[in-house]
Amino acid sequence: MNAPARLVVALDGGYASYDQEEALFGAAHARFELRPCAGSEAAALEAVRGADIVMVRESPVSRAVIDAMDRCKGVVRYGIGVDNIDLQAARERQIRVANVPDYGIEEVSTHAVALLLAVARQVRQRDQHVRAGQWNAPREQPMYRLRGRTLGLIGYGRIARQVQEKLAGFGFERVLVHDPFAVLPADVTAASVEEICAQSDAISLHAPLTAQTRHLIDAPRLALVRPTAILVNTARGGLVDLDALHEALVAKRLLGAGLDVFEPEPPAHTHPVFALPNVVVSDHIGWYSEEAMRELQRKAAEEVVRMLAGETPKHWLNA
Repeated sequence: MNAPARLVVALDGGYASYDQEEALFGAAHARFELRPCAGSEAAALEAVRGADIVMVRESPVSRAVIDAMDRCKGVVRYGIGVDNIDLQAARERQIRVANVPDYGIEEVSTHAVALLLAVARQVRQRDQHVRAGQWNAPREQPMYRLRGRTLGLIGYGRIARQVQEKLAGFGFERVLVHDPFAVLPADVTAASVEEICAQSDAISLHAPLTAQTRHLIDAPRLALVRPTAILVNTARGGLVDLDALHEALVAKRLLGAGLDVFEPEPPAHTHPVFALPNVVVSDHIGWYSEEAMRELQRKAAEEVVRMLAGETPKHWLNA
């Protein structure tokens, strides 16, 4: 009698097709089941039962969810950030956790640059004026060229390096970097977060969200920024205290902000930051292109296959 097929469960839907997962898991003698939890911990508690491997996007994989896993050997995050997964609880249960850190680098870095340029050139404001029938409307705030100014990068992984590369043609004179874990090249200068806030004209966030980095950009650090500064966040919403950012923008302590991520998601659309003309926002779409989505699904599925085979995940996070 054949042993029952192993089960891979995905806690979140949202992809148009799962053909890559089904093909790869089928070849590994496992079946794939989609059990969407819509961010509900209670639903996740039930969904993980019977799963050999769990795949997740946004739904919480908390200690309680991990405790409910009765046969699980691994969790794979569709994406980079794992702030929704309790890594310590998984380690205690000897459940391996892996992510996909090497997808969407082109897309997120491009989106960060796009947000920076949209704020710097006041694209949102000018677009609204023209659509309202106004031509050569009065400028509500100054514009500054980027050449000769200072770029600050907080976090210096794959995406941040691509941002630096893409912005090289705009003529930034200095690049300041804060990343205690990165080996920095000769063309950048190591700096503290405070130094980046005080000296940069463009600040782009690329750090993971942890207990130590939550609200990394808070009121005291926003008090240091230049009035010419633009803040861009395509990493995690929790890196920025949104209330403090709103207050700083209203007080004109910085020029503007470009935000693709929020805390929580989706954010309350009534938050006053959305009424400010010098803020450009998007809906956590920086990672997306058709190519990136297919790449993400394939690489996540390949991590699952490695776990099913008893191999070490390529991107094992809680060893």
